[in-house]
Order: sequence, then structure tokens, then C-alpha cells
Amino acid sequence: MNHQEFAKMWINAWNSHDLENILSHYSEDIEITTPMIALATGGKENSLKGKEAVREYWRKALDKFPDLHFDLIHSTAGVDFVALFYKSIMDKHAVEVMFFNEEGKISKMYAHYD
Repeated sequence: MNHQEFAKMWINAWNSHDLENILSHYSEDIEITTPMIALATGGKENSLKGKEAVREYWRKALDKFPDLHFDLIHSTAGVDFVALFYKSIMDKHAVEVMFFNEEGKISKMYAHYD
């Protein structure tokens, strides 16, 4: 996988606000962990499992932030994973580490914010 091409596709998907396009990068059993979930749930959770749970969470996020726009700063590659460094919502910097399954879909994702 070319991590730079993937990073551009991923950023463009989010900037399109097309939820199905965004979700097309993720496996059915996706597991995401991010401090933003804790903010949205009042600290009750910080991870979600399964595409349907993630779909509902991201649908609410896209509704809440209609001007959402990410700017890619840098991407790096590991073994079956990539890390994207980008400017996120609320003027935050983010690093997302995404692990891929055998089909090339993201199966785990960990987000970090400043």
C-alpha cells in the first residue's frame, strides 16, 4: 500500500462529508478508540466496535460539525498500518494510527489529539 495515496484518499473522503465513502475504508468489525468518543459520551466510553456503531457515531459528528475539514500534514507507514498526522476540527492536531486487515480495510484505529 502506498501510504501517501491512501492518506489523500482518506482525507478527501472525510472532507467530502459522504459517510458511505468514509466508511468504505473500514472493515465490518472495525474498532476505533479516540478521546472524542469520551467527549461525546460524557466519559462513559472511549471505544466503539462494529461498523454500525461507528456509522452512527460519525453521522452525529458530521451533523454536529457541518464545516468539518481535515488538512493532511504528513503520513507514515509501518507493517500493515499507517499513521496520519493532520489538522482536525476545533483547530486540533491529530494523529491516527490505522491497522489494516488482509482485505486492505482498516480494522483498528487509534486517534490522538493535542
